[in-house]
Parts: sequence; C-alpha cells; structure tokens
Amino acid sequence: MVNIAEVALAAGVSNATVSRALSGRGSVSPKTRERVLRAAADLGYVVSQAASTLASGRNRNVGLVLPFLDKWFFTQVLAGAQERLMRAGYDVTLYNLAGRGFERREVFENFLLRRRVDAVIAVSLELTDDEIERLHALDKPLVGVGGPIEGVRTLAIDDVLAARLATEHLLGLGHTRIAHIGGDDASDVDFHLPTKRRQGYEAALIAAGVTPDRALLAAADFSLPDGYRAAKQLLGAPAGQRPTAIFAASDEMAIGAILAARDLGLVVPHDLSVIGVDDHDLVEFFGLTTIAQFPSSQGALAAESLLAELEPETHEPIDTLLPFELIVRSSTARPKPE
Repeated sequence: MVNIAEVALAAGVSNATVSRALSGRGSVSPKTRERVLRAAADLGYVVSQAASTLASGRNRNVGLVLPFLDKWFFTQVLAGAQERLMRAGYDVTLYNLAGRGFERREVFENFLLRRRVDAVIAVSLELTDDEIERLHALDKPLVGVGGPIEGVRTLAIDDVLAARLATEHLLGLGHTRIAHIGGDDASDVDFHLPTKRRQGYEAALIAAGVTPDRALLAAADFSLPDGYRAAKQLLGAPAGQRPTAIFAASDEMAIGAILAARDLGLVVPHDLSVIGVDDHDLVEFFGLTTIAQFPSSQGALAAESLLAELEPETHEPIDTLLPFELIVRSSTARPKPE
C-alpha cells in the first residue's frame, strides 16, 4: 500500500506538505497542491480517515440538519455548504427533520453523537434550550442559518426588511391593493419567517398610508401548487376589489400566482404585478421580480463560519448579517388605469 512518504518523494515535498495539501488545511501554494494531488493520483494514494482522525482528534465530518429536502431554498443551502466543506476536506452527514417528532429527538440525542461529527449547521430550525444544551455539552461548534439561536452564531437575512422592500417596490409603482401570500401554520413553526415577512409587508403599507386588509391575505405552504391555490382565492374577487399586485413570501408561491393569473385570463404585469423572495432557478423563465437572498452563499458562509472555529489558524471569522437584493424583471409594472 502506498504511504504518504512515497507521495512526498514523488512530488518533491515534505510529508507535512503532503498532509496539508491533501487535507485542505494550512498554507500550500496552488502549484504545490496540484503537484501533490497529481502524485497521489498517479500512485493511487488515498488518505486514511482513521489515521487522520487519530492524528488530528477530528472526524472531519460536519452534521447538517434540515427541516425539508423538497424545497429549493434548503437544497441550495445544502449545496453551498457541502461544496465549501468538501474543498476543506470535510465530509457532510445530512439529517432531515421532516418528521419533527421522534426523528428530531433521535438526531439530537443519539445520531449527532453516534456519527461523531465535529460541528453542526442547523438550517431554519428554532432549536430548543435542551437541544442547544446537548450540542454545547458535546463541545461541538454550531452555526445556524435562517434565524437567531440564543448563544449561537447565526446567519440570516432581515426578513422584515426584505418583505418591506418587496412591498415598497409595488407601492412605488402605484399599487395600493396589494395582496400577500404568506406561510401557513406549519411553515411558521421555526423562526416565524412567514410572520416576519407579513410584518414587513404590513409595515410598508402603513408607512405609505395604506390600511392593511385581511381580505388580501392568503396562507400557503411555500410550494408552487399551494401558491397557485392561494392566488386563485385572492383573484376570485370582483374586478374592483381584486388586488392589482401580489407579494408572495417565496418565489415558488409567486410562480404559482403567475400561473393562476394566466388561467384566469389575467395578463402579468398588465392586470397583475407579482413579486417573490429567493431568486429561484426558475424565475428567469417567468420574468419574476424578486428579492434575492443567495441561499447557496448562505450555506457556504455557514461552512466558512464553522471552519473559522475548527481551524482558526487558516480561516477568518465572517459577518452575521447576510445581504439581499431587489431584482426587477418583467412581472411588475404600474397598475393599469381604472
């Protein structure tokens, strides 16, 4: 079996340099790293995980805990985190908490310890005091994505301000009958994201002198089909009472609203303006105006934050506040004259 000394000899570097180049830790020039990787590949050398664990005291494995795997935002966060961690030489163990009952207890009480992860990324999960206490007791670095966790570094956009920006865009175009498709009770469990986006929507209306109307609110589950259903409900009102614009709390629900409007014979944006949140992969096809929140970057930044704790000698701490941006496309316009 090929050992590290043979790789070092073939690459013309020291054993320590081979170790740094293959692990992703420490300072190695790109040219040297490429030479080491080529030598290792030519010789068929594979790093022993067991030996690496014994030498470093780490398993080089990060647990990533998600509430859903079938929603675009979460897959993008996962992709960004996994790519960054893999480049640093870390594996990722994924935990899906869709069940929220027995599965969640098993993850926090058994699985995270059994799999011996070095750190944990919790995405859009409002952890209980007991769950946070268990993680801290294991002495595991922890970072959250999507909302505040007491005593834990968390990366998130300001959902109230993001929703306010979306609504202000519609108000600035001259709309006053602006409907909102927000989350249902199930999606409001962790971090109350739907509540925060509704608060931003209502704050923008009030600041503009428009009284929020409960008849212009509809709940959905952040999916395209449910956004379609909610929009059908809102757009079924008589022409004089029908909203001229919709702010949906996610792009998938916004796309559902566009499809519902088309099925009802309404032209977007001539008869109805629509704006969402996310900058989903499909928005270009629908010309959807949106608030981009860059979830893949959120995952990468969460990974970088953990690496700053796991390997402070090679990674710098990062800021907590995440950016968002209004991207105007063709789904929003001034309301047609009445």
